[in-house]
Amino acid sequence: MTTVLHATRAELLRLSRWPAVWITVGAWVALALTFGYVFDYVTWATGTETFATEGAAAARDALLAGLLPQAVPDVLVQGMPMFGGALAMVLGALVAGNGFGWGTWKTAFTQGPSRTAVVGGSLTALSVFVLLMVAATLALFTAVSAGIALAEDQAVVWPTASATAQAVGSGLLVLEMWALLGYTVGVLARGPALAVGLGLVWALVVENLLRGVGSLLDAVEQVTHYLPGTAAGSLVGALTGTGTGTPGVLDVVPGGQAVVTVVAYVVGLCAVVLVVLRRRDLA
Repeated sequence: MTTVLHATRAELLRLSRWPAVWITVGAWVALALTFGYVFDYVTWATGTETFATEGAAAARDALLAGLLPQAVPDVLVQGMPMFGGALAMVLGALVAGNGFGWGTWKTAFTQGPSRTAVVGGSLTALSVFVLLMVAATLALFTAVSAGIALAEDQAVVWPTASATAQAVGSGLLVLEMWALLGYTVGVLARGPALAVGLGLVWALVVENLLRGVGSLLDAVEQVTHYLPGTAAGSLVGALTGTGTGTPGVLDVVPGGQAVVTVVAYVVGLCAVVLVVLRRRDLA
């Protein structure tokens, strides 16, 4: 355990001084803020004529309600199945893949610690940055939503602790799964470029195409129920109750099945990485 902690500290030091990591984290926070609050607030503030009819007035009120502090848990996770997942995959692929190009894996494996400890430290460091992504987003959304409530003379009603905890836990599971997928592909591909490309194509294109084909072929549809994007989207959909309309948020499988599938991916991908890096010849 001590060796793993030392490996984690070393990996955190490496990642914390790497601009690409912070750019990836910053890109997620910026996208989450833009699609979670900026566009909706601008629409609410400037769309008076658009919401002029009686039915649309209720939609305008609902739009404002989604910008207030009580809605933070839902807004926090809505972008994670697609945009957050894609950027988490990029992060995972960079962390693992560049270890081959830079010779980091080879150097670490020859310094004394076991390969299991080194890989465990790297995976733990990656999880720390996933936690940072979720925590930074939660803090920013809380501040922004409170600011909107105060600016528009709305009551500041905070979400319940259980709702916040469920959102944070779900977000961590979703981003961790995608980050580990990128990490695994980076290990298998021995580099970040191919891993990033394949990961983004899979997350943003292939799964959506398979779900489209699945609406016509029952066999394909059953397979899509166990894909990572379906599991992540259904988990968020079960939490927020918005299975349609938000890109990546689905209601394909029940929330319980989605949780089990995501956890299975997290555990399975960690096992694959450990087996491959313990047995692979890096020479």
